[in-house]
Amino acid sequence: MGIEAIMKVSSLLFLLICLLSLSISRAQTVTASPEAQFSVITCGPGSELYATFGHSAFRFRDPSQGIDWVYNYGTFDFDAPNFYIKFVRGKLPYALSKQRFENFLYTYQLENRYVREQLLNLTGAETEALLDYLEQNNQPENRYYKYDFLFENCATKIPEVLTKVLGPPLKYSYEHLSESRSFRDLIQDNLNWNSWSSFGIDLALGAVIDREATGSEFSFLPKYVEQQVENASLDDHALGGRKRPILELNAPKSNAFFTATPLFWTLLVLGMTLVITWIDYRNQTRSSVLDFLLFFTTGAAGCLLLFLWFFTDHTATAWNANLLWAFPANVLLAFGVFSRPSGRPMKRKYLILLLVLFALCTGLWLTGVQVFSPVVLPLWGALMLRYMFLIHMEKTSL
Repeated sequence: MGIEAIMKVSSLLFLLICLLSLSISRAQTVTASPEAQFSVITCGPGSELYATFGHSAFRFRDPSQGIDWVYNYGTFDFDAPNFYIKFVRGKLPYALSKQRFENFLYTYQLENRYVREQLLNLTGAETEALLDYLEQNNQPENRYYKYDFLFENCATKIPEVLTKVLGPPLKYSYEHLSESRSFRDLIQDNLNWNSWSSFGIDLALGAVIDREATGSEFSFLPKYVEQQVENASLDDHALGGRKRPILELNAPKSNAFFTATPLFWTLLVLGMTLVITWIDYRNQTRSSVLDFLLFFTTGAAGCLLLFLWFFTDHTATAWNANLLWAFPANVLLAFGVFSRPSGRPMKRKYLILLLVLFALCTGLWLTGVQVFSPVVLPLWGALMLRYMFLIHMEKTSL
């Protein structure tokens, strides 16, 4: 046999050994000992927007094998190609990850966030089944999933996985949820109404989050998953066992000055619009700079809301009635599309339409079809005042 033939055979043997070792290593799984225990970890809210609603994860601890792992469905790759574009469009894949519990806990210590643990009352076979499911789910080809803020996140994955593994014997009870709440109510419970995060969420999310959430749908928030596990039963016993605090910390609350809040700025817009409109009325003039800013800002905001509704995969941004006052076509008015004499009758009709849309917004709010941020009220007042003034100006110029 020649040297070249020997080299080819050696290469093939080496490749075969590598593939065989890879398949063996992937086939090897950890077997839970009788001391193994699963628990659900609930983490408190943080000061950053992404951490505002807390976090949920599984913990697997097996002292006899020196194992203490966290299975975390709330991870994503910052280095993914086109990260920000995918994030904005709702196409960023989230993933299950596994890490040492002490490494997981260290992050929450740094952020001053509480961490609580609730043991699960599982048999040895159930513990083994849950471990096997999470290990299989953690394989590179299985770990990614399409994130959805309301229906598919780190918190909803906890009851979802438990249901898949434990099957019909697992029963959830929702009698502890004494009052009905909409998704928007549940979201805003975690926010200061006069904060930019609250204002931004109310602006970006549509009427779909104003429907009443069912008991199981409360589980998009970690604190309700904790309650869900506590009130669940498995066969003839409670699913949730002993609860204990691991970190008793609370992230410091932000004490922003009033001048840094959205209400201050919308009130400022209202005040400036009142003053400038009064001056314009007295002098029978028109401040084109103010009109440009109002029309361009509301039009650009409307274009963004339109993009979030029709060109992203976010389910919560659909049917957004904020588009009725943040009207995308206002951008055209900002650049004087109807400023020529021939376009003035059309401009006046357009301004009347904008006032009608405000009336429609009010009706939707009063009937509960969509709830708007109270921060927008001064802005609405400024826009309606300016629209009525411009209608008056167009009428007198005809």
